[in-house]
Amino acid sequence: MTTGRVNPAFTLSNQGISELGNVYYNLLEPALIEEALKRNEGTLGKGGAFLSTTGKHTGRSPKDKFVVKTDDVVDTIWWENNPPMEPSKFDILYQDMLEHMKGKDYFVQDLFGGADAEHRLDVRVVTELAWHSLFIRTMLRRPELHELDEFTADFTVINCPTFQADPEKHGCRSETVIALNFEKKLILIGGTAYAGENKKSVFTLLNYLLPGKGVMAMHCSANHAPDNPVDTAVFFGLSGTGKTTLSADPQRVLIGDDEHGWSNRGTFNFEGGCYAKTINLSAEAEPEIYATTSMFGTVVENMVFDEHTKELDFKDDSITANMRCAYPLHYISNASQSALGGHPKNIIMLTCDAFGVLPPIARLTPAQAMYHFLSGFTSKVAGTEQGVTEPQPTFSTCFGAPFMPRRPEVYGNLLREKIATHGATCWLVNTGWTGGAYGTGSRMPIRATRLLLQAALNGSLTEGEFRKDEHFGFDVPVSVRGVADILLEPRRTWSDKDAFDAQAEKLVKMFSENFEQYLPFIDDDVRAATLG
Repeated sequence: MTTGRVNPAFTLSNQGISELGNVYYNLLEPALIEEALKRNEGTLGKGGAFLSTTGKHTGRSPKDKFVVKTDDVVDTIWWENNPPMEPSKFDILYQDMLEHMKGKDYFVQDLFGGADAEHRLDVRVVTELAWHSLFIRTMLRRPELHELDEFTADFTVINCPTFQADPEKHGCRSETVIALNFEKKLILIGGTAYAGENKKSVFTLLNYLLPGKGVMAMHCSANHAPDNPVDTAVFFGLSGTGKTTLSADPQRVLIGDDEHGWSNRGTFNFEGGCYAKTINLSAEAEPEIYATTSMFGTVVENMVFDEHTKELDFKDDSITANMRCAYPLHYISNASQSALGGHPKNIIMLTCDAFGVLPPIARLTPAQAMYHFLSGFTSKVAGTEQGVTEPQPTFSTCFGAPFMPRRPEVYGNLLREKIATHGATCWLVNTGWTGGAYGTGSRMPIRATRLLLQAALNGSLTEGEFRKDEHFGFDVPVSVRGVADILLEPRRTWSDKDAFDAQAEKLVKMFSENFEQYLPFIDDDVRAATLG
């Protein structure tokens, strides 16, 4: 049986996928929740939110992600970061997955990746789970009903959590697999029910395709000033550094919280929803994001809740610290209807420094910006990836290495060109530790971070006095209204100054050793701007 709105010339059977059970095309949110509840995939929460769990995979599995080594991409993929899969192995994997799918019900969503129609990707997502269909419908951009009548996908994603890959037979690492085949325009996901793999697979596609058109693909959130899209800010950062929280500023218009493009016309969101971490979320600190957790159709993932009242426990991380909620962008009152912005006026690079060395904010020259963009220093926070249970200092180039199919300098050069063309001011913002390293110090006060960003975005910060950081060479403000001066000098926040000096020396060395891999690919001015 086939139900739902679909282009009759573009059904799964037209795509060579046959002998399935019921196929549900483009069901809307109420129907998807009904189907998910009927299949015991989760629980109905307060306000009509859907409460789900993802089994043993409560985060992404980046080591199980592969790119098929076909002739069309062999010279353009960053193979050191994207393990290859042989085409013959992919073909076997695909056939085995199709065999596994026979007789089972599947859910299909035909969606857009990208708010800019000139650069969007038309994506079909086929899922075994009804709540995965709800999730990806929330996260990508939803066509109007009439647009479905002529929809044909540029790429198709097939997600079968119950399918178990065979490493020897399929050329992968474990029973979990995410395989991208650019030639066949197909992504296969198996062995994991973590919903984030669906959206990140589409992000990876756009990260490969858009730079070929001169469009910068960015792992960032974005907002703009009220009634002034020209005053746009983007916030680069890995999960847990504050992209969602800091971009959801009630004084500015939210463009999006995670994935964007920067074209010759400006900034555009890839998505139609937000995917926020909910650990320690509170109505006082983040009222609008908190409110979404009890709104109809929000997908609440891996949260502990009271079986009787359905009250969510925002502090209990016994399932995972990576508990999340996915909600449509319009659930945030100040969200942009178009999801479009101007060329970024300010670029913020968010880092979560577990060493407690970096200042809460620093101004970067364009060369320093490229250096820190390529370095991508941060700390992986608990739960975001399998096996991460406490902050781990790491370098994730472009602030999103797991999603970057091309070499880092491709993105770095694009960013540098756009900064030069449009004159953006660049800032490095540390949302990590102060007063000591992880385990000794404390997290940077979010109120201070918000005040510093407010000063940066309204232009008042650039009018004040700066000092040159002796370790990294960037400019650090000496004083900012409402922020304790001591926070702006990390060494002063440490009781043991010798311990700070040793920690700073250690971090500088880590930066230098990591950046050696990029030295053959950068200009002299970036090389000269490496460290202070």
